[in-house]
Amino acid sequence: MTPRQARHEAGSATANHEDTLVRMLYEEHAGPLLMFVLRLTGGDRQRAEDIVQETLLRAWRNAHRLGAQGQQSLRPWLVTVARRIAIDDHRSASARPPETYDRELESFPSTADDTDRVLQLMTVTDALRTLSQSHREILVETYFRGRTVPEAADVLGLPLGTAKSRVYYALRALRTALQQRGVTE
Repeated sequence: MTPRQARHEAGSATANHEDTLVRMLYEEHAGPLLMFVLRLTGGDRQRAEDIVQETLLRAWRNAHRLGAQGQQSLRPWLVTVARRIAIDDHRSASARPPETYDRELESFPSTADDTDRVLQLMTVTDALRTLSQSHREILVETYFRGRTVPEAADVLGLPLGTAKSRVYYALRALRTALQQRGVTE
């Protein structure tokens, strides 16, 4: 027999022993452990099965230590491990926000998107900056502060005719500035 064949047979013997150990753990302890964990999880079978699987996996990983502690039964250790896993799962679930994958998207309230309004405001503000000071003042008074042309003329100390012509020419200049920005035709 070559060394390679000996290693292969030793490896398959170890694998067979591990398979037997896992089967034995599962057959002997999975049922009672599942009943115990179901009470811990409030009847959530899926969580309980996951906890039992994790518990048996930890027992398999620590098999070399379990026999060395002189225990007559493995069940108290399994129950303790399962209880700790359940507690850890509960704590980690309460530390995270609740999952919302079951909720329909239509149930979420729709909020208005202000992006278009903000972009329009930025474009108009930029276009207003290109106007002369006198044109900007008359448009701010009449359109943004809601004053009539005579009221704006009084506030700015202008004759009524001058205020009217400034509004006319300011609007033309604003339209040209907005056309350059692709807003109007």
